[in-house]
Amino acid sequence: MSDKRRFPDPYDIETPAGAEGWQELYAYHNLFQDGRREIDGKKTWFRNSLHFPEVSFPFDQITIDCAFMGTGVTNTRVFAMPPAKGLDVRVVNGFTYMSALPAPAPEEIERRAAEFGVRAGHYFMNWNDLYDDWVNRVKAEIAAVKGISIPAFSEFETLEYVTTTHGPTQANTLLANYLELIAKGDAIWTLHSEFLNLGYAAYLQFLLLCKEHFPDIQDQTISRMVSGIDVILFRPDDELRRLAKRAEELGIGDAVIASKTEADLNAKLSGTDAGKTWLADLTETKNPWFYFSNGSGMYHHHRSWVDDMTMPIQGIGDYIGMLRRGESLERELDKRQAERDEITDIYRDLLSGEALEAFDAALGLSRTVFPYVENHNFYIEHWFMTEFWNKVREFGALFASWGFWKSEDDIFLLRRAEVVDAVIDLEAAWSHGTEAQGPAYWPAIVERRQKIYNALAAWTPPPALGPVPEDVSEPLTIMLWGITPETVDRWLDQAEGVGSKTELGGFAAAPGVVEGIARVVLTPDQLDTVQEGEILVAPVTNTSWTPVFNRIKGAVSDIGGIMCHAAIVSREYGLPAVVGTGFGTTTIKTGMRIRVDGDAGKVTILEGA
Repeated sequence: MSDKRRFPDPYDIETPAGAEGWQELYAYHNLFQDGRREIDGKKTWFRNSLHFPEVSFPFDQITIDCAFMGTGVTNTRVFAMPPAKGLDVRVVNGFTYMSALPAPAPEEIERRAAEFGVRAGHYFMNWNDLYDDWVNRVKAEIAAVKGISIPAFSEFETLEYVTTTHGPTQANTLLANYLELIAKGDAIWTLHSEFLNLGYAAYLQFLLLCKEHFPDIQDQTISRMVSGIDVILFRPDDELRRLAKRAEELGIGDAVIASKTEADLNAKLSGTDAGKTWLADLTETKNPWFYFSNGSGMYHHHRSWVDDMTMPIQGIGDYIGMLRRGESLERELDKRQAERDEITDIYRDLLSGEALEAFDAALGLSRTVFPYVENHNFYIEHWFMTEFWNKVREFGALFASWGFWKSEDDIFLLRRAEVVDAVIDLEAAWSHGTEAQGPAYWPAIVERRQKIYNALAAWTPPPALGPVPEDVSEPLTIMLWGITPETVDRWLDQAEGVGSKTELGGFAAAPGVVEGIARVVLTPDQLDTVQEGEILVAPVTNTSWTPVFNRIKGAVSDIGGIMCHAAIVSREYGLPAVVGTGFGTTTIKTGMRIRVDGDAGKVTILEGA
């Protein structure tokens, strides 16, 4: 690559009109500081649109700060992974950028490798037992968040407080419980990374072993050797299929299809025994399987199925339609496993002796740990974060009732540290029996910040900042985010107007070739526009979108590598997919006819360009 080719300097990015003062939405450590220009200006910063495709609300920054902290502390301090530490993270005009820390010196890698062998070895040898314990610990954290109380701020403390309880008052409890919630939201991301990073490490070992023995093997082929494994992340969609079958068995399918909301379901079904039976089943199923975010779980405004039933109700209706057309609702797990075993046998037959033993051991470990690579997503991003965001809303509603702002969701326009000031203000006002100052202070700030947020959301961020890297070798950067030298070249070509206007390259995520009409979906609330037989084109797809996958013929995403969620889900559902195209959603328009080649990693616009 030419030395002259580079992305915009992070220190030269202009503020969008209407977003002046945007920096106040974020803490100082989230921002590029002038005093660090000499250091940070020399780094390459990639936009993490895989996990954080949207502008972050001030409060929502907790998921970014703590998720990257969890990754870093697990890599660096817990397991001492030899080549990988954490990531530096910054916010530019509300969007998240990351820069991989350089690998340690060779002698340091060797020293860390000795530590890693002992620490990781303990987990790999006791994986199932430790994983079961992990599930119990996460469930305990979910229950703890759900159980955090919001004080009533009654006129008087109870008589029991005077005669028996003593100690902290309702005012003290407000601060303590808010800080407990924030502490839970911080610590959950260390739990998130506890098994995840080791799962990727095991898979990486298998991938590198395959590359060593079979230099021409495709990443997709390697990934298919560990596919066909049932994971919890698919359970919510499986429950929709089961509820569809149950509705048909009970003879209430028409009523379910005709319903759009939970209120519709109750109105149409609560008057009959069959309807009551099905509604009871639905109610039982919702906990925990509908604690499933419509987005990534990283943003408070991506509500979960349990909060907004639109998507699951539509999904159940779609599955009833499939049943009536005589189509199977099974996920073809047996077929995926047969394909997996066939591919594996082809490559095993090329090995013998110690090489075959090493291959079998690495493959066996990958298949053992691989379910966690997806399962953690349900427990943390979906179930825990649903409870977390809703508990924050309860705090927001308390402040709204005291006039600090209008809506419970306005709390998300404050940084989490700023809420402590509001808590102290409210505590003092209640304690003294006077008026809080918040109603005279926060409404104007909330209104201004909402306007700033809207202006930032309309800005188009560059895919990267700073100099072009000489090499991209960090495994997760490649496998998860899909960032390679070729990716970087495509980004620069697009920015300079070079290259084909009708063909996009990316990662061959799931095999097969399909042609169809494109449906561009930028946000989860647009998913109900997807029609039967269309090809989904999105910045990134989320696992909770799986009910939509029975309507589509293929998938295309802007970001992602061979191990991103979109790639994994597409392979398991047998849909051709190309991920990491970079500019799919800006190049392809809804209504265009396109071809998705999941074998070659190419997307071609056939009509409508």
